[in-house]
Amino acid sequence: MGVRELTMDDWAGFWPLVKGFGTEFSEVESREFFAELAEDPRWVALGYDDGGELIGYAAVQNYGTHLRAGRRHQGRLHDLYVLPSRRGTGVGRALMDAVADWASTRVRHLEWQGHHERAAPFYEALGHRGEPCPQPDYPTFEIDFGK
Repeated sequence: MGVRELTMDDWAGFWPLVKGFGTEFSEVESREFFAELAEDPRWVALGYDDGGELIGYAAVQNYGTHLRAGRRHQGRLHDLYVLPSRRGTGVGRALMDAVADWASTRVRHLEWQGHHERAAPFYEALGHRGEPCPQPDYPTFEIDFGK
């Protein structure tokens, strides 16, 4: 039980989570995308395994070296999703802790947006503070690992 890195062997249990979070792509297309990402060391999909059932996941990317910022890599949390029936049980917190652990050894800054009503309260409860961004309903959150 707990958080672990997902591989193609996890696809059957991972697809319902991706679909539950929302995607416009078919399962075949999504599987192809995941196969590409699973081979890319700049990406990781982390899943919360509850004894054989995946109940949440997070997808994180290291954007790499930045033209103006040099080797202070920028990271992006793309997804963090927990089955609605399992929210409030610590799964999201465990996933976010694993995201931070992964990112802290690879990037200087990790950033993400969260919907001001649906997601931001969760991140704020973890101690993160959202800042306004061009999409007013999605504040930007950031962790600076250089501090």
